[in-house]
Amino acid sequence: MDVEQPSRVGALLREWRRRRRLSQLELALLADSSARHLSCVETGRARPSRAMVLRLSAALDVPLRERNTLLMAADYAPAYRESSLDDEDMASVRAALDMMLAAHEPYPAVVVDRLWNVLTGNRAMSVLMDGIPPHLLDPRPNVYRLTLHPDGLAGRLANLDEVRALFLERLRRQADANGDAELRALYEEVRDYPAPTGAITPNADARTTTRPSPIQVPLRVRTPMGELSMFGTMATFGAPGDVTLSELAIELFYPLDEFTAKALRALGSGAAG
Repeated sequence: MDVEQPSRVGALLREWRRRRRLSQLELALLADSSARHLSCVETGRARPSRAMVLRLSAALDVPLRERNTLLMAADYAPAYRESSLDDEDMASVRAALDMMLAAHEPYPAVVVDRLWNVLTGNRAMSVLMDGIPPHLLDPRPNVYRLTLHPDGLAGRLANLDEVRALFLERLRRQADANGDAELRALYEEVRDYPAPTGAITPNADARTTTRPSPIQVPLRVRTPMGELSMFGTMATFGAPGDVTLSELAIELFYPLDEFTAKALRALGSGAAG
């Protein structure tokens, strides 16, 4: 007796459904289908239409890159193109990024891709990038390596343990949610970094205070100007129809106290001069 084998697209859809912790009935309701039909798709007894693959992908909140993978697994053409930022059609995107980065000065801001590789940043990022060795900048700097590598920012963080725990948890959740093997590899790499020599222990800096803060884990960086406290927010493009655009994010840093704000404004005035 032949053993029924799931189709490639069926197996991938089942993997995404389990990753989202949805039952077949729950997913079928979200995708305006039936649990019976979804079961047939997952086991290979039915071939989903192109529209069904896209509906299921949307219901599962599958990233655009992986939606294309699902479509190709079902023998359909990809629905979303993947452009280069250098393409002529992306000129408006480049202009928007440049505008956001420049407008955010004198505070740091950086544009990253899905793997947290730094694509570009503003001049104020120098407060975080100064002293970073070349091997962390080539071929392209990565936010997690820059922050957690013992030769990077880690040695200057006054709250390294807090930042490390937050960054690792964020990266692990992202890798789990997206099923991205490259993100998983990055997580395993930075997770195993040793502590930097002479790492700052909690409360070792005399300027550190325990003032209540709305930000649970700020970025507290020791610089020649003193300890700077910042927090970050993330901005993304709304309703992207391009894989590259959907994976771009802009991280904007803001001062958490007046000392940091004044120091960054002074640094910005010096750079402008």
